[in-house]
Amino acid sequence: MCLAHGLRRSGIAVTVYERHRTRTDGLLGYRIGIGPIGSRALRDCLPPELFDTFVVTCARTPRYFNVLTEKLRDTASFTLHADAAATDTDQSVSRMTLRQVLLTGMDDVVRFDKTFTHYEQHDDGRVTAYFADGTRDTADLLVGADGTHSAVRRQYLPHARVHPAGTINIATKTPLTGRVRALLPEHVLKGISLIFGSGGVMGVLHVMEFKWDRNGAVKAGVDPRDADLLARWSGLRHDDTRDYVALVVWTAGHRFPADIMQRRGEDLVKVALGLTPNWHPHLRELLASSDRGSAMPVKVSTSEPVAPWKSSTVTLLGDAIHTMTPGRGIGANTALRDAALLRRQLVAAAAGEKSLLEAVADYEAKMIPYGFARVADSLRNSGTDGDDPLYRPVVGRLALLAARGYFTVTSRVPPLRRKFVEGIYAYRGAEE
Repeated sequence: MCLAHGLRRSGIAVTVYERHRTRTDGLLGYRIGIGPIGSRALRDCLPPELFDTFVVTCARTPRYFNVLTEKLRDTASFTLHADAAATDTDQSVSRMTLRQVLLTGMDDVVRFDKTFTHYEQHDDGRVTAYFADGTRDTADLLVGADGTHSAVRRQYLPHARVHPAGTINIATKTPLTGRVRALLPEHVLKGISLIFGSGGVMGVLHVMEFKWDRNGAVKAGVDPRDADLLARWSGLRHDDTRDYVALVVWTAGHRFPADIMQRRGEDLVKVALGLTPNWHPHLRELLASSDRGSAMPVKVSTSEPVAPWKSSTVTLLGDAIHTMTPGRGIGANTALRDAALLRRQLVAAAAGEKSLLEAVADYEAKMIPYGFARVADSLRNSGTDGDDPLYRPVVGRLALLAARGYFTVTSRVPPLRRKFVEGIYAYRGAEE
């Protein structure tokens, strides 16, 4: 959708085919971290007012990065940068809210309930996409932005492989009530917290607070300019996102029941509670009181690097080519970076500065190296690799002590603390 906005703003005809039936299907409201790279891409592609709407619909910016034990004790807490320009800091956004922002004003571009089946390239270079309902469409370029299990990639690059990283997440969402607020310390309420649990069970907790209340009305005290943007934005009518606590529990895949990916609701929450019997009662209460309808299992996957291929009138974007684990929080940002880069190349082709094939080749020449570099980064020292020592029976205790020790020392030595925080922003804002 980011790419589609950018192309349409540049006068290039674009159609998006979406497999979900409506604009509210398919996403359950979990958090995405949008860093400077992603924000710059959105700013470059979206109409100015819609980019401002994106900023206004983000959750409150985290003030702290915390490292906790499963007993809710502090291992470390780092103060993050104060609010800065949207393109210079990290934004936290609900998946459903971001979806509604990106669908705004695009009724004439998006075709819902269209499941892609295959494509056919023609002698004149054009390409036809076919859909399960018997319809088809022919254009100059087909962009596969259809995610980790991309059907476009399967046909175009059948040798490109995605495999399990070896960990599984159970994601839960708990409405942020007064009782839930009372369960968490202030710095946890206002931060994002990584939980290093004993026994190789990890977690991440993030409180998401928005500028509208549980009835969808703008909260008191919101800046009048922000309130005006929200009042004019039609997307809030389609968004059921309200203030919540996201708590994700994960560990090595072999610790889960064989049918974990088919489990939902109460059954899934019971599995999460079964993995965390020694966690603090407040954390367990968060799990126990979570919204059963939104609990979901996620099998973490990662792409294998692919050698450059001969460019054509088919290309790939985001998870369709470089699926990465959530270990460094850069998957969405890298996809948005792809979108902005591809838009620039296609605009140059439309202006006659290069051919379409040259534009696609120039896009892929940059995207492939940085995309797979980020794939490797997402596995490194992130706890998302099932072979990580943290998940081994004996060595895991030593690995846990080492990890906690690293964060304890880093947070208490001022030069190391500053270097750690600056490193977060430098990495998430770096183009190379």
